[in-house]
Amino acid sequence: MSESFAINRANWDERAPAHAASPDYQLQLFAEDPAHLSHVVRFDLPRLGDITGLRGVHLQCHIGTDTISLARLGARMTGLDFSPASIAEARALARRGNADVDFIESNVYDAVTALAAEQFDLVFTGIGALCWLPDIRRWAGVVAALLRPGGRLFIREGHPMLWAIADTASADDKLVVEYPYFETAEPLVFDEGGTYVETDVDFSTTTSHSWNHGLGEIITALLDCGLGITQFVEHDTVPWNALPGLMAKSDDEWILIDRPNRLAMSYTLQAVKAG
Repeated sequence: MSESFAINRANWDERAPAHAASPDYQLQLFAEDPAHLSHVVRFDLPRLGDITGLRGVHLQCHIGTDTISLARLGARMTGLDFSPASIAEARALARRGNADVDFIESNVYDAVTALAAEQFDLVFTGIGALCWLPDIRRWAGVVAALLRPGGRLFIREGHPMLWAIADTASADDKLVVEYPYFETAEPLVFDEGGTYVETDVDFSTTTSHSWNHGLGEIITALLDCGLGITQFVEHDTVPWNALPGLMAKSDDEWILIDRPNRLAMSYTLQAVKAG
């Protein structure tokens, strides 16, 4: 494992139990209500369509809420994540929610080997995943290898323009482009003691490494690996308060208070592997 991945795994290992205990992830509802779905999956239900009977894998699944939600919609799901603490929480949630889902510990770049070269009808990636990967073309190659011919990639992700914006308000509440839009060889290094959900935990592991990937880089990588783009939708909301001081809660998502049409916050992309 590279130094960056080791640093990020330590970061996620410490946060996974805090995320599982946070009311924002609603784990108690998964145990109490067999029909409960994560917000991320509910948001995209009109685009996801009927997945009954599909064999699916969720890459970078974290604590498994989206993975289990997809299983509740009828797919036969496996979740994969490089954080052993996240996988432990996901397995515990599957037991509590009576969900027949397998969870595998693996770096996403090693997913083909970890999954014994199985091919899937559906590869799913939830929001806040691609920013932890240094090479988007390598990721696209993994996705292509995991999909059977005619299989579908479904991803909702933070918009690369959002990732380029300074995440604290300027003195005059302007949006400031602070970080690279395009993929860079070296990671962006952050030292942050918090996390994106409600928690009282005081974290000791605060360093993380991340990368941005432009839309053209993502789409071209998928096209070059034999996938055809079938849908691309940009949204003006995200599921967390991405720009504190500039956003307000709207239903289960967050949106810019001032002129939200200025900035795409997230997108949903679907692509199909050539048959």
